[in-house]
Parts: sequence; structure tokens; C-alpha cells
Amino acid sequence: MKPVRVLIVDDSLFFRSLMERELGRVLPRGSQVFSAGDPFEARDAILKYVPDVMILDVEMPRMDGIEFLTKLLAQYDQPTIVVTGDARYEPLARQAGARDFLQKPVGCSPQLFFTELGRRIERIVTGGSDASVLHSPALSAKSAHHITLIALGASTGGTEALAKVIRELVPPLPPIVIVQHIPPGFSYMFAKRLDRESPFTAKEAQDGEPLAPNHVYVAPGDQHLRVQAAGGGLSARCAKGARVNGHCPSVDVLFRSVAEQVGAHALGAIFTGMGADGAEGLRLMREAGAHTIGQDAKSCVVYGMPRAAYELGAVERQLPLDAIPGAILALAGQK
Repeated sequence: MKPVRVLIVDDSLFFRSLMERELGRVLPRGSQVFSAGDPFEARDAILKYVPDVMILDVEMPRMDGIEFLTKLLAQYDQPTIVVTGDARYEPLARQAGARDFLQKPVGCSPQLFFTELGRRIERIVTGGSDASVLHSPALSAKSAHHITLIALGASTGGTEALAKVIRELVPPLPPIVIVQHIPPGFSYMFAKRLDRESPFTAKEAQDGEPLAPNHVYVAPGDQHLRVQAAGGGLSARCAKGARVNGHCPSVDVLFRSVAEQVGAHALGAIFTGMGADGAEGLRLMREAGAHTIGQDAKSCVVYGMPRAAYELGAVERQLPLDAIPGAILALAGQK
């Protein structure tokens, strides 16, 4: 194999240095290894060095690797191997366009790890293929479904978590519907905040209105929000009703309707909050074929609702809050 140019993108200076040294031993003579500490440095490095392969971490400050890869590949075809410490990122990395995925050495010899990494770099550069590597079974048939709706649910601490996620999403995206446990009046104010701070048109949902792409709909603080499929599209159904799991609006009510009306063409995410509202509905969504995401314990204000959903088997992928926007873009982005 001829010499190659490799760019390492990782916020750990130690790991970058280790990788630069070890790759120098396994790559062909004359190869060059460059490094960047985050996606913003990487963007400039790609244009400067034109690497044959990029080695990309996931959990980094300012922008996670999944989001960076999604945005990058929409404009620039950069062969990429995602190398990170958590194997649970593999489906999202491949869905975002990574050519390959490798977990950082845990319980194995670093020498074996770098030998394997060198082998995978060679396979990409030489155009070789290996179905067992390039096509992960974790990406089931449902990954090919066109996502037509994103449904989000949250409670305690949710307004900040949801605002962060919505701010970091990038159009075009399908309609986004939200149930946040919040009093009447405050739901209207929350919707106005999302409208002001994000690239989407955000509003409090109204009964019977069609759900449009690049719009965010927040459930009124005293009404349940459901979705209804009709005439080839989706509409909002808002109505007062008995409390479900102690709440009106209820995340479970929304998620159940999404499972029934949208099925595998939906993506659901459950965020910080007390109790278990939304867990059963998210389970029904996953059983219907939808992608489901849960916020992890470390990034939650209260790890109640996401925990209940995770323990029920409703969560396909549990992620830190910072990684969720990138995951949503990878799974539902209209590229």
C-alpha cells in the first residue's frame, strides 16, 4: 500500500499523541498523521491536509463527532473511521456515514488495537470491502424508513434540555412534537422561546392543525397532545382530559398516539424528569419500529423518566444530552 494521510480528531491530547506514535509504526513508510482537538479544528485541517482517512472521536466539546460527521458528509466526502470509547455509538456512527467503527482499547492489547486500526485504514484506502465490518447488523431494516415525525417528552429540567437540543438541530427536519410537563401559559412562553432561539418555527399546538416540516409544536399546559394521520399527512389533536401518570399533558399519551399513527416512521426521545411518564409509550413506539433515544443518568437533572423507559426496554440508544442532537440529525436528517 502506498503512503497515506490520516487525520485524528480527538479532544484527548494523550490519545492523539499515542495514536500518532503507534500509527506511525503500522502504516506504510512515508505516511503522514495529523491531529485536531475538536471538529472546528478538524474542519480547517481537512481542507489543509486533504486526508485519505479521518479517525473521529464522538464525545468532544463544542460539537460531538456524530453531528460533525453528519454536517461534513453533506458537503464533503471524507472517508471516516469513528474510534471512541463507547460501543453503543456504533449504529449512530454508521448511520451518519462512517465507513467503519472501532472501540478504543478496553481489555485488549493496545498493540493489537493499532494493528487492527491500520488494517481497516488500508481496507478503506485500497477500496476493499468486508460486509461484516462495513454493514453493522445493529442497523436493522427500520433504519431505511423515512422519518416523518420526531416526538420528544420531558419533565423536571426538561425546558433547558429541550431548548439545547432544538437549538442545535439543523433544518430540514420533519415536524417535531413536544410534551413538557408545564403549567398553562408557560407552555406558550416556552414555545415562543424555542421560536426565538432556534432555526425552526415553534408554537403552541392547536387542535386540528396540520403538522409541517421544520416546525416545533409544544403541547398546551392543560391539554393532552396526540397526533392523527389523515390525508397523507399528520395533524395535532389537543384536548383536555384526565391526568395520565399524574400529568396533563402526558408524554405517554403523545407517544402512544405516535406508535399507533406513525409507527416505524417516527423517532422518539425521552428526557430528564421525575416519575415514569412516557416509558410505556416509548416502549410501544420501539415495538412499532420507531427509533428511540433516552437521556443518560449523568446529564439528567432527574434520572426518573429516562430510567423507567430504559429499564422497560423502551430505549434503543441511551446518550448524554450533548450527543442527542447529533443522533437525531443522523437518524432523521433529510440528507
